[in-house]
Amino acid sequence: MVGASFLIVLWLGFAAGAHQDGSEGFKAKKFDWWERGNFYQIYPRSFKDSDGDGIGDLKGITDTIDYLKYIGIDGVWLSPIFKSPMNDFGYDISDFYSIQQEYGTMEDFEELAAKCQSIGLKLILDFVPNHSSDEHEFFRKSEDGVEPYKDYYIWHSGVLDANGTRVPPSNWISVFRGSAWQWSEKRQQYYLHQFQKKQPDLNYRNPAVVEEMKNVMRFWLNKGIAGFRIDALPYLFESDEIDGRYRDEPESGLVRDDPENPAYLEHTETKDQPETYDMVRQWRQVVDEYTARDNFTRIILTEAYTSLENTTRFYGTRAAPGAQIPFNFQLISYLTKQSTGQDFAELVQSWLTAMPKRSIANWVLGNHDNSRIASRLGLPRADLYNIALQTLPGIAVTYYGEEIAMVDQWISWKNTIDPAACNTDEATYTQYSRDPVRTPFQWSNATNAGFSNATKTWLPVADGYKELNVQQQLLDPRSHLKTFIQLTHYRKRSLLAEGDFELHVVDGQLVLY
Repeated sequence: MVGASFLIVLWLGFAAGAHQDGSEGFKAKKFDWWERGNFYQIYPRSFKDSDGDGIGDLKGITDTIDYLKYIGIDGVWLSPIFKSPMNDFGYDISDFYSIQQEYGTMEDFEELAAKCQSIGLKLILDFVPNHSSDEHEFFRKSEDGVEPYKDYYIWHSGVLDANGTRVPPSNWISVFRGSAWQWSEKRQQYYLHQFQKKQPDLNYRNPAVVEEMKNVMRFWLNKGIAGFRIDALPYLFESDEIDGRYRDEPESGLVRDDPENPAYLEHTETKDQPETYDMVRQWRQVVDEYTARDNFTRIILTEAYTSLENTTRFYGTRAAPGAQIPFNFQLISYLTKQSTGQDFAELVQSWLTAMPKRSIANWVLGNHDNSRIASRLGLPRADLYNIALQTLPGIAVTYYGEEIAMVDQWISWKNTIDPAACNTDEATYTQYSRDPVRTPFQWSNATNAGFSNATKTWLPVADGYKELNVQQQLLDPRSHLKTFIQLTHYRKRSLLAEGDFELHVVDGQLVLY
């Protein structure tokens, strides 16, 4: 195997996008605010605790948001902050219009939004349209058969097997293992849940549901946010019934001895359905309503772990635009510690080749569902990949803590709380747990890394926080954080933004562009 180390070298010439004026020299091309945006994902539960309960909150974010402006961030994306039973830590929403009490109040949110506006940061919210919590009023009324909510979710009476026993209507498997169908004693039917059984799927073949969720978007846009990151898009639609039956999915052949594993099936009926792309275009129309009012662009970012072809389809077309930023997971999905410069270059080029003309590229190296850069790709490479993130053409997305090279924290089976892991067993849970990448942000070498003064934090602080934290790295001119800040400032140069992009690899390891 070729050695894992490689180098990135930048070559900068005159910007191809500039034009010359006899009196003023070169004029820089004007970019919309998001087109060269530096976005930063905050996992609110882990960023800053203001009230000593061990859980991050909105006031904590407001109190520390100047830090993000200082390090060169343009837009802040918050993972879900809405009312929730917290079975999936906010991705199970029981009220799309309310703030989770642990995180604060609507007034706290409005204060944060105002603070962001005052310092020039754009605020992006997570939008979780695929499902709600089973504690949402919509689901409770749907389960009771109350109109107009009866068909807000996907219900089916099931089928009879050869023995006359009622069984689920298809063999579909949940992302969190086991059948994607759950029996309701109250309604005497099965409901679909592509994720946990406490996260029933909304029915987007019902126009009333479509309009309900558009109104959710409008509510938060009226609060002054700059757009939405849309969660779990490939699961939004399933194939429709034929003669009252859902089609089974074929076995994938990838996993033969674990029929409860989602990889056991090829998801031909439950992912990437064509109707999903039309729904994204409809949501784009909603945000464009607001853009048209004041000429300030609201944006859509999409999350979809799917094929490159399917992902880039979310851009839409000039006639029917979709998301401005369909998250590019090429790097996060395929780079490893063993990756060579050639591997890196091929992944970069694959996205640039696949995306439609006149679209803006984006680069994502970390998020709340994947191992951190320093752990996944190696601590010595952390700065290297941040160099790539900040110098490749287009948009950069940074997960909280990656700027200081935070690492995954090992968490025992006993202390594991991520449902994706809790649905497995002690022998395999580490393959599925996302807890290690969601630990509290490391502000300083004080107790709990300066995150909280609580006796116990919701997840343990990473072991090495006394050496690896913001406070320490601000004092070191060669630290990960200082390197990151230099890169974000360098990134704002028009030369880097406007130049032509050519990618070259020498001897499989030296990457030049």
